[in-house]
Amino acid sequence: MIAQSPQDIDQLKKIGKIVALTIEEMKKRTQPGMTTRQLDLIGRDVLLSHGAASAPMKDVQFPGYTCISINEEVAHGIPGDRIIQAGDLVNVDVSAELEGYYADAGQSFQVAPVETEVDRLCRHTYATMMKVISGLKGGVKLNQIGKTMQEEAKRGGYRIIENLCSHGVGRSLHEEPFEILPYSEPRDRRVLKAGQVITIEPFVSTGATYVDQQADGWTLKVPDRSRVAQFEHTIIITNGNPIITTVC
Repeated sequence: MIAQSPQDIDQLKKIGKIVALTIEEMKKRTQPGMTTRQLDLIGRDVLLSHGAASAPMKDVQFPGYTCISINEEVAHGIPGDRIIQAGDLVNVDVSAELEGYYADAGQSFQVAPVETEVDRLCRHTYATMMKVISGLKGGVKLNQIGKTMQEEAKRGGYRIIENLCSHGVGRSLHEEPFEILPYSEPRDRRVLKAGQVITIEPFVSTGATYVDQQADGWTLKVPDRSRVAQFEHTIIITNGNPIITTVC
């Protein structure tokens, strides 16, 4: 989507704030002993209280209101009977729609007690996302996103999951530009345009560089015992600093 009016920007900020509030409430209420389905229903209630719809449920018939991934699961985890344990690395990814506008965001966090190494992974992933965002504006090559992600992961002693991408968003859950790669690809000559709405979502790993789809058709897991953190914001590209929509 290209945001073309103040109304577009206001509506994108509105749904972005709802997504951010949903993530914050889910994160705050996560505790050992609850199931991922119970956590998902907390997300559902926040979305419904603001009149928003779950985008993955609405658009692609995902079997949950939100995506909740635990430990070896990296993305698209289906809420269910899995019990959240103390020390688990949890990822909550919320995508929602309101009045034809979409936003998409995610956070990884550890259920107490927090291990230093997992905490460092989460902090570095968040910093990587923000470093990428800070360098974007109209005219910047799209491949700068992956280049920065790769460089920042390496700087922290980590690796990037290469088969999970950022993407366009705004009027649907996934739209142009599709597959914004998380690594340097010199052949990608696309250029960012002012008004463009995209996600920035690095998946930073302690070892693995790819994830495998599971038999349920949704859940993506690492092939080893690596841990992966993800942070995601929806942003609007401008000729100056990007507008982050998914903030409270």
